[in-house]
Amino acid sequence: MTKQLRHIDNSSESAAFVSGWYVVAASRDLKHGPIAVTLNGLPLVTFRDAHGQSVALLDRCSHRNAPLSAGRIVDGNIQCHYHGWRFDGAGVCRAVPGLCTEPDHPARRVPSFACRDSQGWVWVYSEPDVAPATEPYDIPCADAPEYLTIREHLEMPGPLDAVAENALDVPHTAFVHSGLFRRNEDRKPIEVVIRALDGGVEAEFIGEERPKGVVGRILAPSGGEVFHWDRFLLPSIAQVEYRLSDRSHIVTTAALTPRNATTTDLFATVAVKVPVPNAVLRTVFKPVAMRILRQDIEILRRQTEQVARFGGEEFASTEIDVLGLRIKKLLREAAAGRPGTAQEERRIKMLV
Repeated sequence: MTKQLRHIDNSSESAAFVSGWYVVAASRDLKHGPIAVTLNGLPLVTFRDAHGQSVALLDRCSHRNAPLSAGRIVDGNIQCHYHGWRFDGAGVCRAVPGLCTEPDHPARRVPSFACRDSQGWVWVYSEPDVAPATEPYDIPCADAPEYLTIREHLEMPGPLDAVAENALDVPHTAFVHSGLFRRNEDRKPIEVVIRALDGGVEAEFIGEERPKGVVGRILAPSGGEVFHWDRFLLPSIAQVEYRLSDRSHIVTTAALTPRNATTTDLFATVAVKVPVPNAVLRTVFKPVAMRILRQDIEILRRQTEQVARFGGEEFASTEIDVLGLRIKKLLREAAAGRPGTAQEERRIKMLV
């Protein structure tokens, strides 16, 4: 019988949690042994087995509850540091020092989670002891020869839905990132088309000029019209895509993993193609991108603290809050096991 594991909810108003694939670490992080990770309040340990494959178990020894992540890898199995019990990547007990009989027994097994290495990240399926019917999200343009690919892991204050909204929210960029991205005094009218996707939602911004900030000048030195899409895909992908010409294209894909009710791990993959050598681009673009992300961390920290201070969320919204409420609705419906309600394409006007 599959054990029912309780995901820990530290807040009465935490974001709805949807089962699926979540990034928990960078693939390179598993070079030096097991690491402890947390998925929606649930402690897990991930490591490489005897075949070099990433695997994930509940971070709790079935013997005396010691954290397996504090142990070490022996012959591809994880050895508990308390009494030396060893478990393979499927959670089967393979050794009990001092025991004269076979160590494998159902009561000694540790719940395991499907795990994959894909595109530089370690993905874990959130439900134990199941064979998922899907594979992790395929991040577009990552490591394509003509693109510079940058990967970063950041700890973001706030629940998943708040971090996703921030990543896909255009209006805040004129204030939080003023001068780096947009400026309030430069706003011009554009049209936004909002459409439902299979398991997600997309906003297409039509008639947008190249942003006048530093990022816009890097991506399109000669200016011109921007082709811009923002997307949220269940359970946790926030994606921003800009295409400025046949030679300039950027796709930022954030895989969001709720650590708990007030902290979300953001695993960003940025794929950039511009008419600038990659060595120069990395030197100029990455520091600017990291400054933008640090600014987002600060505003999310303040937002999260205010929500806690007032005892919960209370939002007023307008039509230019394009995706925030739709993301919340998608998460609620998916967590409840209901298919997303299909919506007709909607068009709105806004100043950007």
